[in-house]
Amino acid sequence: MNITDTELKLQGIQVLTSALGEVQAERFISLILKEPFDYTKWQRDLWATQSLEELSRTAMLHWQAQLHEK
Repeated sequence: MNITDTELKLQGIQVLTSALGEVQAERFISLILKEPFDYTKWQRDLWATQSLEELSRTAMLHWQAQLHEK
């Protein structure tokens, strides 16, 4: 699915707010904006201790859980 930049920003804010609440979502955005941030390096370091199989299994479990919630 291809969405516009505006739609992506709105969905991102909705996800953050839903997951963190309004105050913590705002805090998260503020932290990201004021610090130099390399998203690619962060992602690489974030999952460095997990194998591809572990990441895949975790993603599949999360996806299945989301399907059952709907």
